[in-house]
Amino acid sequence: MPESMNDVVTRIEHGIGRITLNRPQALHALTTEMCVAMAQALTEWENDAQVHAVLVDHAEGTRGFCAGGDIRKIAQSGRGDGVEAREFFAVEYRLNAQIKRYPKPCIAVIDGITMGGGVGISVHGSHRIATERTIFAMPETGIGLFPDVGGGWFLPRLEGELGTWLALTGAQLRGSDVVAAGIATHFVQSEQIAALKAGILAQGVDVIDRYAQAVPTPAYAQHNETIDRCFGHGTMSEISLALNGDGSDWARKQAEILTKRSPQSLAVSLRQLREGRKMDSFEDVMRMEYRIASRITSTRDFSEGVRAVIEDKDNAPRWQADVTPEMVDSLFAPLEHELSL
Repeated sequence: MPESMNDVVTRIEHGIGRITLNRPQALHALTTEMCVAMAQALTEWENDAQVHAVLVDHAEGTRGFCAGGDIRKIAQSGRGDGVEAREFFAVEYRLNAQIKRYPKPCIAVIDGITMGGGVGISVHGSHRIATERTIFAMPETGIGLFPDVGGGWFLPRLEGELGTWLALTGAQLRGSDVVAAGIATHFVQSEQIAALKAGILAQGVDVIDRYAQAVPTPAYAQHNETIDRCFGHGTMSEISLALNGDGSDWARKQAEILTKRSPQSLAVSLRQLREGRKMDSFEDVMRMEYRIASRITSTRDFSEGVRAVIEDKDNAPRWQADVTPEMVDSLFAPLEHELSL
């Protein structure tokens, strides 16, 4: 029988452990309790010989896979002692690491909006199924945050500087482009998803290949050369200069987008990706991200970003203009209590 805590439902069907996100009023945004429930189910199924794979999806008839984490609640904590925010990130990041090293196939059907925390519970699994309705983005620099949930691992490992562009601008990828980028592994038409799930339950993971379609050249491909050349620099000032000097309308638009993002978040995100690219261990990346998250959620820019975008919705954040190297260094510094994984 299904076990439900309202916002997430876990059960076993025909040898498949099933996790269904069920918080439609918030586009299935993750809470600490939801992450705990998913982690507990994964732990139980890992040692259950009757469970051969895990399938993660969202409740049928609801819009989006997962829009991220409960940012409003995280900001409220950050404006105080930050304890709840740090607890959320610790639980969420451990879940990301658990999925990354899971010994059984872990399938996520990312049909619809998949952002932030929703990326974290899908991109690290073995199978990520996108549809024509999939909208992928890591929009954190627009609210004073950074592309966490393992973004420091998978983004710099995309082709060229694609991940840097996605991380800094918050650009969206849609449909089959999510597969072309290497973020999803398979493309299936949304009208086939019900049949695909039934096939997985009846025949196992191998059935996915029978439903998957070839994907065309992605829409962003025409800009690959500009992305690699302009976003390959080591500082935000160099990236902005390169974009403004490129001469193309597309590059100028990217430069304009960056002027609207948190300068602190841009500097932190660029360093996160550059350092993450050099790390050999996913766990080391998650520890780095926990250091950043533990501190950045108590900063003025994060509070202001959430106010402007989520609370007041005036979309006019007043960012802190001067970001020093010392400020960035302080966010990356070791913690007294590092994240245990």
